[in-house]
This record gives sequence, C-alpha cells and structure tokens, in this order.
Amino acid sequence: MTYSNLTEVNLELENYKLWITLNRPKSSNAFTLTMIDELVSTLQIADEDDDVRCIIITGEGRHFCAGGDIKNMLAKKEMFEGEANELRQKYRKGIQTIPKAMDELTTPVISMINGAAIGAGLDVACMSDIRIASKNAKFGETFTKIGLIPGDGGTYFLQRVVGFAKAMELTLTAEVIDALEAKSIGLVTSVCELEELKDKTNLIADKIISNAPIATQMAKRAIKHAYRSDLSSNLELLSAYQGITQRTSDHFEALESAQNKTVGKFNHK
Repeated sequence: MTYSNLTEVNLELENYKLWITLNRPKSSNAFTLTMIDELVSTLQIADEDDDVRCIIITGEGRHFCAGGDIKNMLAKKEMFEGEANELRQKYRKGIQTIPKAMDELTTPVISMINGAAIGAGLDVACMSDIRIASKNAKFGETFTKIGLIPGDGGTYFLQRVVGFAKAMELTLTAEVIDALEAKSIGLVTSVCELEELKDKTNLIADKIISNAPIATQMAKRAIKHAYRSDLSSNLELLSAYQGITQRTSDHFEALESAQNKTVGKFNHK
C-alpha cells in the first residue's frame, strides 16, 4: 500500500514489521499537528496493509516523545493557538485522533521506548499493546506539573496498564520514574540496555509475526473486549471468532507446521 510523503514521521518496512519513528529530535519528538496527522494516517493505512503484521513506534534521537511542545504552549501557537473553545476543538480533531486510531487497530503495536516518554508520549506508549524500554528511559504523567490534564486520553489508558491507584498517584504527583520502576509496576514488560533495545524489540515482534495473523488480530480484539465487557458477552464474541479462525487456511497451515515441526507460511494478514 502507498504511504503519504512524511516530514515528521519516518517509516521503515522490513519482514512484516513497520517501524514508525517520531522524527523531531531537536524538540524531543514533541507533537505537532503535522506529526499527529502523519502518525494517524500511517497507522490507519498500515492496519489495512497485508505486508504489516506488527507496528513498532519509537522516537528519533535520545527520547521517545516529550508530549506537547512547551515552546509552542508558551507562544500560544500551532496546536495551542486560539481561545478556549478553539482549543477544545483542536484537541478533538488533533491529539485525540491518536487514541481513537490506536484503539481501532487490529495489528499488534509495540512501543520501543528509547528515552523519555513524558505526558502525551507516555500516553501513546500506554495505547500500545506491548512496551519495551531501555534502562535510560524515563516515564511521567506530568500534566499537572504544568497546570494541565491528560487531554489526549491518558486518564483512560494509564489506569488500564498500571491500575487505578497507581495511575492516580502518577497523575496527581506528576512524578517521573525510571525504567526499572516502570517495569515493577507493569508499565513496561521488558527493560534492557539501549544498545540491545532494537534486538529485543525485533525478537518479540518476530514471535508475534510468526503466528497465524488472522488469529493474532482476533486475539488482540478479544482481549481488549474482555477488559471492557462481561464474561457472557466475551464468550459470545469468542465463539464467533473461534468459528471463523477454525476454518481459515492459517489454522490448517499452523496445524501442519506444528505436526511437521516447521515454520508456518502465511500468505496474508
């Protein structure tokens, strides 16, 4: 599929993995309206692309993403320009399109957190399915420190990752924590040296894409549905999904591969 010409997001597609790199390193990869539009459009296209079975989001340079651009906040320009109701509309049509797009994805998403993930940067990581961090990564839900709230959806996603009480603590204190503490509270699943980070991410991504892609997508959706629903509703969904997956060519290819101890060859997403 064709991706748009991008200026603030870099793309690299290799072996069914789409690497999306936020590319404003001089501003710690803080969001602009352009970056938001490019990220959202890329995610939506990738989710329909048969050549993409795993999406990996990371940041160029020393940081993952610093959230909002403080210089633009002070200058009241770009995404921070306008009166109160104009700002409300900019949030709805701007940064809030990211959580909506992320929530609709069937493709697995990994955040490879190479440095600071602050504010909206932390929240984007929480919107991903898996988070892997380098030891020098930092995490902070720091909105209240600058007199704001997590307007990008952080109140929704953070508590679903670390639990209600810890999300409340991190949000109200605006404390910045290191990678090891982030792992201890379940914010990230793996921590490694920076020079090992891409290899570790590739290892997990390769495990994902080695599995049957239709089942992988449906399993992701079923887990998200289960988190928000009751048992009966989820069982009903699972029976439908299982009925579909059990008659896919993926299923029979996987069965034969397991029996023959070979690697499955799946020809579609």
